[in-house]
Amino acid sequence: MTTTSGDLGVRVTDLFVYPVKSCAGIRVEAARVTAGGFEDDRRWMLTDEEGRFVTQRDLPELSGLRLSLGDDGATPTYRMEGPRGRSFEFPRRLAPEAGRELPVTVWSDRLVAYELPELSAWLRGTLTRPLRAVFLPEARLRQVNPKRARLGDRVGFADAYPFLLLSRESLRELNRRLSERGEPALDVRRFRPNLVVAGCASAHEEDTWSSLTIGSVAFRAAKLCDRCSITTVDPDSGRRGKEPLRTLAEYRRWDGKVWFAVNLLHEPQHVGNAIALGDEVRVHARGGPGQGTPPVEAIP
Repeated sequence: MTTTSGDLGVRVTDLFVYPVKSCAGIRVEAARVTAGGFEDDRRWMLTDEEGRFVTQRDLPELSGLRLSLGDDGATPTYRMEGPRGRSFEFPRRLAPEAGRELPVTVWSDRLVAYELPELSAWLRGTLTRPLRAVFLPEARLRQVNPKRARLGDRVGFADAYPFLLLSRESLRELNRRLSERGEPALDVRRFRPNLVVAGCASAHEEDTWSSLTIGSVAFRAAKLCDRCSITTVDPDSGRRGKEPLRTLAEYRRWDGKVWFAVNLLHEPQHVGNAIALGDEVRVHARGGPGQGTPPVEAIP
């Protein structure tokens, strides 16, 4: 059964793009959908000297690498800012001839990306560990796990899926429970969503969606997102704590994992369309994404 946006009143309130995997994101007013997710989302990644991906799970200080849009001229750039006022400007997209081929791994995926040696050198002088900065061209996007996707569904350097959606109502419920424990409210940035929506009838209503359209882009729900220790890193201080996993485990734990937010896959015919703040959410089918779907008793 289709639920119209008028029935739900759900709209997009925040949009995030994460140019460099596991570094700070950029809030945007609109974002164009490409084959691998939002344009420029997680097309850059940091690796160790052997090409293995490195995230805040390993190095919480990555949360302090902040990005902003730099020059928007013939070669658009990002500006990365680190501690002590250090900054470096680099191209949003690296032409293969401007980089150096480097074999890299993301979980079990092995692929070839392009290193920008100048950015790698800057990182060595900025962080406590030597890291390398690599870029993934669109032609080398990864296939999403075919158990949860169709052949041809692609993703950049994100862990597994091109989009993550979270509702304000779900975050509000978590913060209510944190308040009862005397813990401070958490910012939505903790959960690194691409799409934040508001207007749901209840917390975790997004768990039940299986087919939906946001603005002019159709999506399929792939699976709920099982959360890792990155959510425990304060995006401002880089310090790690026990929350929110401790509290989430009390009411969002099943199948041995803690679940919060939903991973989405976009329909390929809508590549090139954009999503903007205020766009409506229209739910076409319910039932949830399958894997990670909560038992009835887990829904508050």
